[in-house]
Amino acid sequence: MAFDCVRKRPSAVNLSRETRYKQAAIVATAARAAPIARRQSRFLMPIVRILLVFFALASPLSMAGSAVAGPLEDAQAAHSRRDYATALRLWRPLADQGNAEAQYALGFMYDGGQGVPKNYARAAKWWRLAADQGHTFAQYNLGTLYDNGNGVPQNKAEALKLYHLAAERGNDGAQFNVGVLHFAGVAVSENRIEAAKWFRRAADQGHIGAQVYLALCYATGLGVPQDSIQAYMWLSLAAARSDQDAISNRNRIAQQMTPTQIAEAQKLAVEWKPKPER
Repeated sequence: MAFDCVRKRPSAVNLSRETRYKQAAIVATAARAAPIARRQSRFLMPIVRILLVFFALASPLSMAGSAVAGPLEDAQAAHSRRDYATALRLWRPLADQGNAEAQYALGFMYDGGQGVPKNYARAAKWWRLAADQGHTFAQYNLGTLYDNGNGVPQNKAEALKLYHLAAERGNDGAQFNVGVLHFAGVAVSENRIEAAKWFRRAADQGHIGAQVYLALCYATGLGVPQDSIQAYMWLSLAAARSDQDAISNRNRIAQQMTPTQIAEAQKLAVEWKPKPER
């Protein structure tokens, strides 16, 4: 039996007629989701909406790693107490000198309008400088700007390139976005096996959207062998964090499972531990 789920969000991506009318079975997600496609599988499952998720941008303080003593550390402390003027005064000369953490932080402030007028173009400038130095979160955030056309011309291929750079270095949000673009065939040929690989890496780190999408793959056999136990397990992990779509979809899957299968899936969920890559 097929599973059916929808999410009430406005569409954010336009795909081809052929892509929009492909069929799939179960999908859910968290945060600022937007449906991007309708798909058809060879199993004649009902049409549902596939959702594209972009989580909030990373904080320059929580993501900075070991703070450098002196002005950088002082700037981080000022930002944490919302003294944006002081943070900006301390970060800017460091950014001008090529410090990637400071460049990333300035990009974050311009993106959020913290102490400066919101300016995506300036955010992109500073994130590009940091990204070119290998700053993972700058790569990810710059990718979101290209993905959405904020401050730069919209360019899905450039977004995917940046996501890949961050994903290879363990950024779970970037891993998830790489998976979604491969799943939907946006800026790259549709490849559910590749999508499932990236969903798994992000899901293993605890990314809730990736856990839900990986459950979709297992529920429908898209990119992985069909496995209701695995689907139930991954949805249970997302449901434990109060994702309502995960809860409702897990309940739908449960209707097609035996009590023994459900018990096994619940055991796997209880035993699961995140596996951070960084």
